[in-house]
Amino acid sequence: MTVDLSDEQRAFAEAVDDFCRREAGTRAQRGDEAHHPGLYRKMADLGWLGVTVPEQYGGAGGAMADTCLFLEHVAYGQAPIGGFTTSAIVAAAVERSGTEEQKKTVLGGTASGRVFAIAMSEPEAGSDVANLACRAVPTDDGYVINGQKTWCSNAHIADAILLVARTSGSAGDHAGLTMLLVPADSPGLRISGIDTMGGREVNDLYFTDCAVPADAVVGTVDAGWQQLMAGLNVERLMLAALMLGTARRAFDDTIAYVKERRQFGRPIGSFQVMRHRAADLATEIECCRLLVRHTAALVDRDPSTVLPRESSMVKLKTTEVARQVALAGMQMMGGYGYATEYDMERYVRSTLVSTIYGGTSEIQREIIGKTFGL
Repeated sequence: MTVDLSDEQRAFAEAVDDFCRREAGTRAQRGDEAHHPGLYRKMADLGWLGVTVPEQYGGAGGAMADTCLFLEHVAYGQAPIGGFTTSAIVAAAVERSGTEEQKKTVLGGTASGRVFAIAMSEPEAGSDVANLACRAVPTDDGYVINGQKTWCSNAHIADAILLVARTSGSAGDHAGLTMLLVPADSPGLRISGIDTMGGREVNDLYFTDCAVPADAVVGTVDAGWQQLMAGLNVERLMLAALMLGTARRAFDDTIAYVKERRQFGRPIGSFQVMRHRAADLATEIECCRLLVRHTAALVDRDPSTVLPRESSMVKLKTTEVARQVALAGMQMMGGYGYATEYDMERYVRSTLVSTIYGGTSEIQREIIGKTFGL
């Protein structure tokens, strides 16, 4: 299977790179937030946010490989558009399972620059999805939601949240989960930010008698687990593509530094220990690049196929390598790698958490092992 880029994809990547250099090339342009609404709007106007959204909903109708390419290059260019990944994940779920009206809202909204979030984790249920307890109780005209969600990325800037709630059964059962699209300004929903070492990116959600109409259900009632499993390819692959771009950027920044920094009368990059470390990191990054493109090609070949082994492998390998590259970059830059004057400390913060969100590295290893019958 080929993993080469087409001429169109190369041109697209170059256009994204050029945009990021012009619009997000300095800290002053990027700002301190993970999501820059102005830059996001410009990318929407260019049609990039709808890269895989079908044309009938205002998108470009591209393949998953195109989305991965876009994510890799915006991460490399440090463009602060943190709302895109969760929006694309929600859009993919709605495209698979949603009604026509929901597709117009979410897919069209994503392409035009609206932000969407997904809420699954709870204080007592992270990796253990079956233990979800936030409950949506049916009423005559819809559902009433009570409970708490946590670690919800981008809820504070989202138009709507794709909520995974329990509609039947009890905690411990995968059955009985349902996806509902809840407007972020719904009465009875309170969004509270969580301070992290990466700033404000995640939130607690508190539902208190939050009423939504019956048409808020995405897909089939009580079949949310199966619907979520069908989307694992997309989520894990997108996160891997982001970390591939971050790893590449951390590596390039490190190489630029060690070529210029002089100690003992010569550039520190000329020392054997630095050359060998750089060689190992470059090789690992190239492995990740090939794995991301190969997995994207498998998804594009048959989007309906669930790829538990491949999607877990690409997420595990790429996030772990990105963390390794950023930490090595900090070490190779010495004290300057720790200073906020340089971007390396930001790469460290973003890559550390990448091995946790979207399924921890330990969970990915469990899934991979089980695919071999272990």
